[in-house]
Amino acid sequence: MAAFAAASALWAMPHRTAAQSEVTQPGPTYKYIDPNTGFRLGHYRAPTPESVPNGKRIALAELRALLKQPNVALVDVMAHTGGGPDPLTGEWLVNEVRMNIPGSVWLPEVGQGRLTPVLRRYFRDNLEAITGGDKVHALVFYCIADCWPSWNAAKRAAEWGYENVFWFAEGTDDWSQAGLPLEEARAVPIELE
Repeated sequence: MAAFAAASALWAMPHRTAAQSEVTQPGPTYKYIDPNTGFRLGHYRAPTPESVPNGKRIALAELRALLKQPNVALVDVMAHTGGGPDPLTGEWLVNEVRMNIPGSVWLPEVGQGRLTPVLRRYFRDNLEAITGGDKVHALVFYCIADCWPSWNAAKRAAEWGYENVFWFAEGTDDWSQAGLPLEEARAVPIELE
């Protein structure tokens, strides 16, 4: 619990910004937000809001400080590029290497606005495995800059009761631009049945 005292210090009071209004206010530019769930449903590569509901947007310096604490998991939700999962093995068939932050768990496609039952189970089961069922375990969601899937994933995890949800909105773009190392990712296989 003491480890989370430092992490809790990173939480800030929520405030409304013009970018956040995109998520909550109706209008012609908000057609990609589901009015019933609040999830982004398309046009995933676009400017993102300043905050995520029931989570904390963090910058690179905050992420580096958080990673010095125990019980922090990095969850890369970058979509795969390829043919999807192999129907026999569940291995993701990718045709472009994904480089992510060392120590990350790569769960492709879980940041979609609407998850199929298979993807929903894949996401929930893997969060359970990553945290050992501990809803207080810190989770940091990311992909690349201007990536709505990481926002969707963070929002969904918070809705599922995870209490320490962080969103590193600039993702691997900021990490690599700071000269920090990336490693080749391997997506967690998905059980299709």
